[in-house]
Amino acid sequence: MIDGIFYVIVLIMSVVVHEVAHGYTAYLLGDNTARNSGRLTLNPIKHLDIFGSVLLPLLLVLSNAGFVIGWAKPVPYNPENLRNGKSGTFLVAIAGILTNLIIVITFGLLIRLLVFLGISLSVSFFKITFIIIILNMVLVLFNLIPIPPLDGSKVLFSFLPYKYRHIENFLEKWGMFLLLFFIIFLWNKVSPIILISYHFLTGI
Repeated sequence: MIDGIFYVIVLIMSVVVHEVAHGYTAYLLGDNTARNSGRLTLNPIKHLDIFGSVLLPLLLVLSNAGFVIGWAKPVPYNPENLRNGKSGTFLVAIAGILTNLIIVITFGLLIRLLVFLGISLSVSFFKITFIIIILNMVLVLFNLIPIPPLDGSKVLFSFLPYKYRHIENFLEKWGMFLLLFFIIFLWNKVSPIILISYHFLTGI
């Protein structure tokens, strides 16, 4: 039970950092929507989606589902206010993914460095850092999926020529069904990348 609660806490803070990265990037590119709505804060209360941030992750952990996903309330931004048009949309979309990736790399290289230096590390330390790395890697991989409402779709749409707008319309219309299909039937095909990345980064 304690491990499950810790999983949820790490996930909440990871998705909060993810969303704040979106909002702050939009702010740097000229859009004040997130700032004006009070969402440029790491206070998790401002970002929590009760089902997506707490109930669903806790249910997945306690039921030993084999994977943990979750989300926070999306930080609002107005793409019309962004400088550089589509490239601004791309930067806002990719900011959250890059933030989680930075967390993954930082903790992974920290473990590798401490092991290289011969510093004795406790089981608790490995357990905590493992959870942080794995959950943030899940967020990176999951959000790269180019299906709405995930960030990967916004990255895709920012590069998609206007003549292929029908693809964007199709994905927007059927996104939730496609995402459920992906989670149920395809996620287990790509999720091994997470553990492979962990071993590559940490060397253990």
